[in-house]
Order: sequence, then C-alpha cells, then structure tokens
Amino acid sequence: MEATISDIRQEYKKGKLTESSTNDNPFRQFEEWLDEAIKQKVNEPTAMLVATVSAEGHPSTRTVLLKELENGTFIFFTNYESRKGRQLAGNPYISLSFVWHELERQVHIEGKAEKCPAKVSDNYFSTRPYKSRIGARISPQSQVIGSRVQIMKAFASEALKWMGKEIKRPDNWGGYAVTPTRFEFWQGRESRLHDRIQYTLQPDGSWEKVRLAP
Repeated sequence: MEATISDIRQEYKKGKLTESSTNDNPFRQFEEWLDEAIKQKVNEPTAMLVATVSAEGHPSTRTVLLKELENGTFIFFTNYESRKGRQLAGNPYISLSFVWHELERQVHIEGKAEKCPAKVSDNYFSTRPYKSRIGARISPQSQVIGSRVQIMKAFASEALKWMGKEIKRPDNWGGYAVTPTRFEFWQGRESRLHDRIQYTLQPDGSWEKVRLAP
C-alpha cells in the first residue's frame, strides 16, 4: 500500500447542525436533507446500509435503495428468502444508514420492519425495468450458485416465458416498511467535534430531540 491507513484523514468544514436549525419532526428533517442530497447530485442519494441480526445474534449489513417514504415509514424491496429476509422473519428490528460523503452528512435510523401489503409490492414491481422484473423472478438471492452462466441461462429461459405478457411479481419478492423509533442526524465538523442530533420516539407519539457528544 502506498499510504498508511491510519494517516488518512479529512477535515470536515461544509456545514453545521444545531437543535434550533433542525425540524422538530425527524421525517421532515430527513426529507429536507434527502432533497438537498438529490439537488447536490450526491452519488446514489437513496442508497442505505441495512443492518439485520441473525437468530444467533450475529449482525450483517448490505446496501439497498430506499424506494418510498410513505405514512411515516421507509420502504425498500427485496427477496423475502434472501439473508436479510430470513433474518427479519426471526427478528424484525432493523437499522438504516445513509452516508452522503459529498455533504459530510450521515443519517442513522433504527426501527421495526414489516412486510408491505401485496398491493404495494405489486404496484412497485410493475414500475421496475423489464430486466429487473425478470431478475427478481429467477434469482435465489443470497444462495450459493455454481457460476454466473447458471444465472444468465435462468434469466434467458424466464424471459422467453414472459415474452408479450405482463410479468407477475413472484410471491417471495416484495417490500418492507420500516417504522422508525430513533433517528440520528450527523454533520461532520472540524477537529472531529461533529454535530449529532438525536430524535427518539416517546410513548405518547412525540419525538424527543437532543444533542449527542461527538
């Protein structure tokens, strides 16, 4: 390696975050930041790290795309038989993280995931590109396969079956709606004295907003 990892560092100077400058509603605050990330042409602004936990208590993470913000939930779509799907079936608690390097911002969300109604999944599936719909039907997501050729042959065979037809959403593919109980908005600052504003859901449905130490 040409550089020593421990020597790599960056001073954050692009913004600040205060209790008074943030919306009292964390959903509105998230929407404001997401809109800004989109306007600033952040790379993959809807990409989020999704963390789940196995029955043995082992965490795992992967990156998926946020597809909808609806009725106080964050919605993404996946194969229900994938690793994350199997883990969510046993433990519905989940965390989501958005990292927008260009803005020196992060958002971390914790909550509970539930499968979306079939109609919601059907509606979104119908909007996906043709090849993505075929891929969803044939991919045994997270399972071991012999080669890429195997999956490409399965794709070609499935595509032939649906030529000239409306592609049906497979039963093992659909959405999850995540209902948050905690948000953290992180803004990088100089000297590693980062701004962190946390919202936690209270028993009466309100949100408590506090500052965390960097």
